[in-house]
Amino acid sequence: MTSSEVWDEETAERYDTTFAEKFAPEVLDPAADFLARLAGSGAALEFAIGTGRVAIPLVARGVPVIGIELSASMVAQLRRKADEKTLPVIAGDMTTTTVPGEFSLVFLVWNSISNLRTQVEQVDCFRNAARHLGPGGRFVIELWTPPVRRLPPGQSAVPMSIGDGHLVLDTYDLATQQCTSHHYWHEADGTVRYGSGNFRYIWPAECDLMAQLAGLELENRYADWDGSPFVSDSESHISVWRKPLAGHQ
Repeated sequence: MTSSEVWDEETAERYDTTFAEKFAPEVLDPAADFLARLAGSGAALEFAIGTGRVAIPLVARGVPVIGIELSASMVAQLRRKADEKTLPVIAGDMTTTTVPGEFSLVFLVWNSISNLRTQVEQVDCFRNAARHLGPGGRFVIELWTPPVRRLPPGQSAVPMSIGDGHLVLDTYDLATQQCTSHHYWHEADGTVRYGSGNFRYIWPAECDLMAQLAGLELENRYADWDGSPFVSDSESHISVWRKPLAGHQ
Protein backbone atom coordinates (compact mmCIF):
# COMPACT_ATOMS: atom_id res chain seq x y z
CA MET A 1 0.00 0.00 0.00
CA THR A 2 1.27 3.47 -0.87
CA SER A 3 0.95 6.61 1.24
CA SER A 4 -1.96 7.75 -0.95
CA GLU A 5 -5.28 8.23 0.80
CA VAL A 6 -7.98 5.87 -0.46
CA TRP A 7 -11.25 7.57 -1.34
CA ASP A 8 -14.18 5.99 0.47
CA GLU A 9 -17.69 5.19 -0.71
CA GLU A 10 -19.21 8.52 0.39
CA THR A 11 -16.49 10.54 -1.37
CA ALA A 12 -16.81 8.41 -4.51
CA GLU A 13 -20.60 8.82 -4.63
CA ARG A 14 -20.27 12.61 -4.39
CA TYR A 15 -17.31 12.92 -6.77
CA ASP A 16 -19.03 13.53 -10.11
CA THR A 17 -21.44 16.10 -8.69
CA THR A 18 -18.98 17.79 -6.32
CA PHE A 19 -16.53 18.42 -9.17
CA ALA A 20 -19.10 18.83 -11.94
CA GLU A 21 -17.13 21.70 -13.49
CA LYS A 22 -14.34 19.23 -14.32
CA PHE A 23 -16.81 17.22 -16.42
CA ALA A 24 -17.87 20.18 -18.56
CA PRO A 25 -17.15 19.75 -22.31
CA GLU A 26 -15.01 22.88 -22.39
CA VAL A 27 -12.74 21.24 -19.81
CA LEU A 28 -12.85 17.64 -20.99
CA ASP A 29 -12.79 17.99 -24.77
CA PRO A 30 -9.36 19.68 -25.01
CA ALA A 31 -7.89 17.08 -22.64
CA ALA A 32 -9.35 14.11 -24.51
CA ASP A 33 -8.35 15.55 -27.90
CA PHE A 34 -4.79 16.20 -26.66
CA LEU A 35 -4.41 12.67 -25.26
CA ALA A 36 -5.98 11.03 -28.33
CA ARG A 37 -3.43 12.75 -30.58
CA LEU A 38 -0.56 11.42 -28.48
CA ALA A 39 -2.01 7.90 -28.27
CA GLY A 40 -2.34 7.72 -32.06
CA SER A 41 -3.20 4.19 -33.12
CA GLY A 42 -1.90 2.70 -29.87
CA ALA A 43 -3.46 1.97 -26.49
CA ALA A 44 -3.46 4.16 -23.40
CA LEU A 45 -3.05 3.40 -19.70
CA GLU A 46 -4.46 5.77 -17.09
CA PHE A 47 -3.06 5.81 -13.57
CA ALA A 48 -5.67 6.70 -10.89
CA ILE A 49 -8.54 6.41 -13.36
CA GLY A 50 -11.16 7.30 -10.74
CA THR A 51 -14.72 7.40 -12.07
CA GLY A 52 -13.53 7.53 -15.68
CA ARG A 53 -13.86 11.28 -16.15
CA VAL A 54 -11.14 11.45 -18.84
CA ALA A 55 -10.92 7.81 -19.89
CA ILE A 56 -14.53 7.51 -21.04
CA PRO A 57 -14.36 10.39 -23.57
CA LEU A 58 -10.97 9.08 -24.70
CA VAL A 59 -12.50 5.65 -25.40
CA ALA A 60 -15.28 7.45 -27.30
CA ARG A 61 -12.55 8.85 -29.56
CA GLY A 62 -11.46 5.32 -30.47
CA VAL A 63 -8.49 4.93 -28.09
CA PRO A 64 -8.37 1.64 -26.16
CA VAL A 65 -7.85 2.52 -22.49
CA ILE A 66 -7.00 0.43 -19.43
CA GLY A 67 -7.02 1.94 -15.94
CA ILE A 68 -5.31 1.37 -12.62
CA GLU A 69 -7.22 2.51 -9.52
CA LEU A 70 -6.61 2.14 -5.78
CA SER A 71 -10.17 2.89 -4.62
CA ALA A 72 -12.78 0.18 -5.21
CA SER A 73 -15.48 2.75 -4.46
CA MET A 74 -14.33 4.96 -7.33
CA VAL A 75 -14.33 1.97 -9.69
CA ALA A 76 -17.88 1.14 -8.60
CA GLN A 77 -18.94 4.61 -9.76
CA LEU A 78 -17.11 4.14 -13.05
CA ARG A 79 -18.96 0.86 -13.61
CA ARG A 80 -22.25 2.78 -13.66
CA LYS A 81 -21.00 4.43 -16.85
CA ALA A 82 -18.79 1.83 -18.59
CA ASP A 83 -18.54 -1.93 -18.32
CA GLU A 84 -15.36 -3.98 -17.92
CA LYS A 85 -15.17 -4.85 -21.60
CA THR A 86 -15.40 -1.21 -22.65
CA LEU A 87 -12.99 0.08 -20.01
CA PRO A 88 -10.96 -2.52 -18.08
CA VAL A 89 -9.63 -1.47 -14.68
CA ILE A 90 -6.97 -3.17 -12.58
CA ALA A 91 -7.11 -2.74 -8.80
CA GLY A 92 -3.84 -1.42 -7.44
CA ASP A 93 -1.58 1.55 -6.97
CA MET A 94 0.25 3.56 -9.60
CA THR A 95 3.74 2.90 -8.23
CA THR A 96 3.92 -0.90 -8.52
CA THR A 97 0.84 -2.32 -10.26
CA THR A 98 1.48 -3.57 -13.78
CA VAL A 99 -0.86 -4.59 -16.58
CA PRO A 100 -0.10 -6.72 -19.64
CA GLY A 101 0.75 -5.11 -22.93
CA GLU A 102 2.69 -2.16 -24.27
CA PHE A 103 1.23 1.33 -24.45
CA SER A 104 1.83 4.39 -26.58
CA LEU A 105 0.50 6.62 -23.80
CA VAL A 106 0.40 6.56 -20.01
CA PHE A 107 -1.37 9.51 -18.39
CA LEU A 108 -2.13 10.86 -14.94
CA VAL A 109 -4.40 13.90 -14.67
CA TRP A 110 -5.62 16.57 -12.27
CA ASN A 111 -2.75 16.59 -9.75
CA SER A 112 -3.15 12.88 -8.96
CA ILE A 113 0.59 12.19 -8.75
CA SER A 114 0.59 14.45 -5.67
CA ASN A 115 -1.58 11.88 -3.88
CA LEU A 116 1.68 9.99 -3.46
CA ARG A 117 3.08 11.71 -0.41
CA THR A 118 6.74 10.73 -0.62
CA GLN A 119 9.36 11.58 -3.22
CA VAL A 120 10.36 7.90 -3.47
CA GLU A 121 6.84 6.88 -4.44
CA GLN A 122 6.58 9.68 -6.97
CA VAL A 123 9.81 8.51 -8.62
CA ASP A 124 8.41 4.96 -8.60
CA CYS A 125 5.33 6.26 -10.40
CA PHE A 126 7.49 7.64 -13.20
CA ARG A 127 9.36 4.35 -13.38
CA ASN A 128 6.11 2.40 -13.54
CA ALA A 129 4.92 4.61 -16.38
CA ALA A 130 8.17 4.02 -18.28
CA ARG A 131 7.82 0.29 -17.67
CA HIS A 132 4.52 0.24 -19.56
CA LEU A 133 5.57 2.42 -22.50
CA GLY A 134 6.78 1.15 -25.82
CA PRO A 135 9.71 2.93 -27.53
CA GLY A 136 8.60 6.44 -28.45
CA GLY A 137 5.65 6.27 -26.05
CA ARG A 138 4.70 9.23 -23.86
CA PHE A 139 3.94 9.82 -20.21
CA VAL A 140 1.66 12.81 -19.55
CA ILE A 141 0.80 14.42 -16.23
CA GLU A 142 -1.44 17.36 -15.36
CA LEU A 143 -0.19 19.10 -12.24
CA TRP A 144 -0.66 22.39 -10.45
CA THR A 145 2.25 24.72 -9.79
CA PRO A 146 2.38 25.39 -6.03
CA PRO A 147 1.43 29.04 -5.40
CA VAL A 148 3.82 29.42 -2.49
CA ARG A 149 4.74 32.95 -3.60
CA ARG A 150 1.35 33.98 -2.23
CA LEU A 151 2.34 32.97 1.29
CA PRO A 152 2.77 35.97 3.59
CA PRO A 153 5.85 35.79 5.83
CA GLY A 154 5.19 33.57 8.81
CA GLN A 155 1.96 32.10 7.43
CA SER A 156 1.28 28.69 5.91
CA ALA A 157 -2.17 29.03 4.28
CA VAL A 158 -3.10 30.15 0.75
CA PRO A 159 -6.62 30.63 -0.68
CA MET A 160 -6.70 28.21 -3.61
CA SER A 161 -10.25 28.70 -4.83
CA ILE A 162 -13.04 31.02 -3.73
CA GLY A 163 -16.29 30.37 -5.55
CA ASP A 164 -20.00 30.25 -4.96
CA GLY A 165 -20.58 27.53 -2.43
CA HIS A 166 -17.00 26.19 -2.42
CA LEU A 167 -13.96 27.56 -0.61
CA VAL A 168 -10.53 25.91 -0.74
CA LEU A 169 -7.59 26.81 1.50
CA ASP A 170 -4.24 25.08 1.11
CA THR A 171 -1.74 24.81 3.95
CA TYR A 172 1.91 24.14 3.16
CA ASP A 173 4.94 22.74 4.92
CA LEU A 174 7.75 24.19 2.80
CA ALA A 175 10.39 21.98 4.38
CA THR A 176 8.74 18.69 3.41
CA GLN A 177 6.63 19.84 0.41
CA GLN A 178 3.54 18.49 2.14
CA CYS A 179 0.23 20.19 1.47
CA THR A 180 -3.30 19.84 2.84
CA SER A 181 -6.29 21.13 0.88
CA HIS A 182 -9.17 22.20 3.11
CA HIS A 183 -12.54 22.22 1.30
CA TYR A 184 -15.65 23.97 2.62
CA TRP A 185 -18.93 23.43 0.76
CA HIS A 186 -22.07 25.46 1.49
CA GLU A 187 -24.97 23.03 1.23
CA ALA A 188 -28.50 23.87 0.11
CA ASP A 189 -29.83 23.43 3.65
CA GLY A 190 -27.47 26.10 4.96
CA THR A 191 -24.96 23.76 6.55
CA VAL A 192 -21.25 23.71 5.73
CA ARG A 193 -19.54 20.45 4.78
CA TYR A 194 -15.79 20.10 5.33
CA GLY A 195 -13.36 17.76 3.63
CA SER A 196 -9.60 17.62 3.32
CA GLY A 197 -6.92 15.91 1.26
CA ASN A 198 -3.20 15.51 1.84
CA PHE A 199 -0.59 15.79 -0.91
CA ARG A 200 3.07 16.24 -1.71
CA TYR A 201 3.63 19.00 -4.24
CA ILE A 202 6.29 18.72 -6.95
CA TRP A 203 8.00 21.46 -8.93
CA PRO A 204 8.24 21.07 -12.73
CA ALA A 205 12.05 20.80 -12.58
CA GLU A 206 11.72 18.07 -9.95
CA CYS A 207 9.33 16.21 -12.27
CA ASP A 208 11.94 16.38 -15.03
CA LEU A 209 14.55 14.82 -12.76
CA MET A 210 12.12 12.05 -11.81
CA ALA A 211 11.52 11.44 -15.50
CA GLN A 212 15.25 11.30 -16.15
CA LEU A 213 15.65 8.70 -13.39
CA ALA A 214 12.98 6.66 -15.17
CA GLY A 215 14.72 6.94 -18.54
CA LEU A 216 12.27 9.46 -20.02
CA GLU A 217 13.00 12.72 -21.81
CA LEU A 218 10.98 15.94 -21.63
CA GLU A 219 9.26 16.54 -24.95
CA ASN A 220 6.86 19.41 -24.23
CA ARG A 221 5.36 21.40 -21.39
CA TYR A 222 2.21 23.51 -21.70
CA ALA A 223 0.14 25.66 -19.38
CA ASP A 224 -3.10 23.90 -20.35
CA TRP A 225 -4.59 21.24 -22.61
CA ASP A 226 -5.07 23.82 -25.35
CA GLY A 227 -1.29 23.96 -25.85
CA SER A 228 -0.81 27.47 -24.46
CA PRO A 229 2.81 28.19 -23.46
CA PHE A 230 4.01 27.39 -19.95
CA VAL A 231 5.51 30.50 -18.36
CA SER A 232 6.72 31.52 -14.92
CA ASP A 233 3.25 32.67 -13.86
CA SER A 234 1.41 29.54 -15.06
CA GLU A 235 -0.68 28.00 -12.30
CA SER A 236 -0.50 24.49 -13.73
CA HIS A 237 1.27 22.48 -16.41
CA ILE A 238 0.68 19.65 -18.84
CA SER A 239 4.02 17.89 -19.21
CA VAL A 240 4.91 15.27 -21.81
CA TRP A 241 7.92 12.97 -21.48
CA ARG A 242 8.92 10.50 -24.15
CA LYS A 243 10.56 7.10 -23.90
CA PRO A 244 13.52 7.04 -26.32
CA LEU A 245 13.31 4.88 -29.40
CA ALA A 246 15.20 1.62 -29.23
CA GLY A 247 18.92 2.22 -29.60
CA HIS A 248 18.62 5.96 -28.80
CA GLN A 249 19.56 7.64 -25.54
